[in-house]
Amino acid sequence: MATLESRLEEMLTPAIEGLGYQLWGIEFVKAGKHSTLRIYIDSENGVNIEDCAAASRQVGSVLDVEDPIPSEYTLEVSSPGLDRPLFKAAQYQSYIGEDAKVQLTMPVAGSRNLKGCITQVDGQMLTLKVDGKELVIALDNIRKGNLIAKF
Repeated sequence: MATLESRLEEMLTPAIEGLGYQLWGIEFVKAGKHSTLRIYIDSENGVNIEDCAAASRQVGSVLDVEDPIPSEYTLEVSSPGLDRPLFKAAQYQSYIGEDAKVQLTMPVAGSRNLKGCITQVDGQMLTLKVDGKELVIALDNIRKGNLIAKF
């Protein structure tokens, strides 16, 4: 996880947990003047728009005081949804047997984009079964990972 996201997670977790939610993950997408800070929250009962609004107000207050991001950005607070992003080893672990897609920093088996079934998580290593082959991927090599929603 990048340094900014780590600092934000440490800063925002108490405020979000204080509202009764879990901080699922943080993404900061730089795009010049249109950067986005995306905060994902979850709870055992799921989250709705009112939950996201309450968390947004709380997070916005903390960010206004701490001012960790010097540039302009848009704050978004959201549920992880059905195709939830995966950020940590424990999250991948809880979805063993499910299909996921990952975008990698460095290619594995000649590809930076992989889709397959999560078969194992061992420390910071993920095993993904892709086209019948088990590929072991370092979590640090995953730029973005998401579950593949089943309908």
